[in-house]
Amino acid sequence: MNISMIQSMINAIEKPAIFIDHSYIIKAINQAYSDHYVSEVVVGKSYCYQISHQAENPCDQHGEDCPLAICKESNKSHRVLHIHKNGSEKEYCDILMRPVVNDDGITVGFLEILDQVSYASHRSANDKLIGLSSAFKQMVEMINRCAQSDISVLLHGETGTGKELVANAIHQASVRKDHPFVVVECTGLTETLFESELFGHEKGAFTGATTSKKGLIDLAHGGTLFLDEVGDIPLNLQIKLLRLLETGSYRAVGGMATKHADFRLICASHKNLPNMVKEQHFRQDLYYRLAAFPLYLPSLSQRKEDIPLLAKHYLGQSSKKQKSFSAAALTTLMLYPFPGNVRELKNIVERAILMSDDDLIDINCLGLNYELPNNPVNLDKQANTLTLAQLEQHYLRIICQNNTHKTAQEIADMLGVSKRTFYRKLQLHHISY
Repeated sequence: MNISMIQSMINAIEKPAIFIDHSYIIKAINQAYSDHYVSEVVVGKSYCYQISHQAENPCDQHGEDCPLAICKESNKSHRVLHIHKNGSEKEYCDILMRPVVNDDGITVGFLEILDQVSYASHRSANDKLIGLSSAFKQMVEMINRCAQSDISVLLHGETGTGKELVANAIHQASVRKDHPFVVVECTGLTETLFESELFGHEKGAFTGATTSKKGLIDLAHGGTLFLDEVGDIPLNLQIKLLRLLETGSYRAVGGMATKHADFRLICASHKNLPNMVKEQHFRQDLYYRLAAFPLYLPSLSQRKEDIPLLAKHYLGQSSKKQKSFSAAALTTLMLYPFPGNVRELKNIVERAILMSDDDLIDINCLGLNYELPNNPVNLDKQANTLTLAQLEQHYLRIICQNNTHKTAQEIADMLGVSKRTFYRKLQLHHISY
């Protein structure tokens, strides 16, 4: 396979794409890649990590999995989520790496296709999912996968984990993004209200129906229908939803005309639906219709390194954005279990803003009944002690969160270690920077 054939192959790809040899050198690029990156690519000389990370060594040497290295080892396609640098900006990218094999079965290089993740951010941003933790990245990877088709998605996780935001992210990453995203809150819907809200009704269909009304399925035509807390739908109404999904058709309440539905379905519940199926509180046939692609949303306690980032994000959204958190306050937040998840964190930040009399928010403003003793090993009241490694991990997370504007070398200098040691510590504690 010669370079002209490879160039023709990547020119046919709409997304940014490059061909890389075994030594990480870019041998061919398409126009979308050239248009996307600020850095100029010198074909045959530029290394892929110089363009995507503005680094001097492969990404697995500074805290991220290297898809090319994994492809070389497995000789199979591999997908990863990375934070790429583009000029002065950083962005999440979903990367698909594929080995390119010639007629003799020899891998001659690797095709890298990039997809910018516009709905997620590693720093404060409005109307985006925000995070840096490995649990957050795994969730984003799953969002990217299920967004590629119209498969029904069931979001499950604790209350306050942001199910509606994730549902909207799936919608925004799909081909239906230019059509409506319609939310249905299923809690407390009676049979008449459920049918009327979902299917619409004709004038005179029931007492009080003085005019005709379009249903939410009509409004979601071509887009996405999000059923929040689908586990709260009573059994007698579940059959109506199942019939809609099986036939793809429905009728307005009081109407005779059959309408055809065109929507992508996403559902969410904090309840254990498989247990509800066993206890016969939820229809098994409906469950399997809804849960074609189950997607778990991690709790905030499973993504502790995101807590400082989210706390500062909510602080920045307030009218007191000049305020800041002390290191002790951020550490205390990271050690708190957050039973109410992201929703609770937002409330705590809002309360702390009101409780602080100056621009520094300390632990006594958080209202967590947590105290920071002089002895740091007693910080975690649940575990009673923190090991030296745990303290180092907490400290590194806070340092990285508070210094995203600095280079790795600058942070290493600040910590009094070499850049190599800094990266080694990040890898040891599974921290991305």
